[in-house]
Amino acid sequence: SHLIFFTILNKRTTNSMNNHYNPNLKEYARELRTETVSKAEKYIWKALLSRNKLGYKFKRQRPINYFIVDFFCADLKLIIEIDGSSHLNKGEYDFYREEKLKSLGYAIIRFTEGEVIQNLSSVHERLSFMIYCIEERNKS
Repeated sequence: SHLIFFTILNKRTTNSMNNHYNPNLKEYARELRTETVSKAEKYIWKALLSRNKLGYKFKRQRPINYFIVDFFCADLKLIIEIDGSSHLNKGEYDFYREEKLKSLGYAIIRFTEGEVIQNLSSVHERLSFMIYCIEERNKS
């Protein structure tokens, strides 16, 4: 029974240390990155998130727990979600998903596709402020 407890504990520790990465979703995440990327996701990636433009490394379509998030920064434990038309009828699921991810210690910021495409400067400003707030919280 001690071995079983250690194995469970070890899995939890490893999982938490790896930001709850779920390797079972790896192939699906890869498919999402290459085949179903929205215009807004491409736009925010190229303009703000790729190549450490905000001072941090972001990953696209990252499997976390049982979910795949649009963008993820491990150093900040920050998730960025872009809500498109597929989110219109998923209010309850999105709420459940967000609460679960927050309970794992992640901060989440959401933007609509329209915001990203039509007002990138506002998205940049809100995202920069979110990063600043996380940095300040992490100092204490």
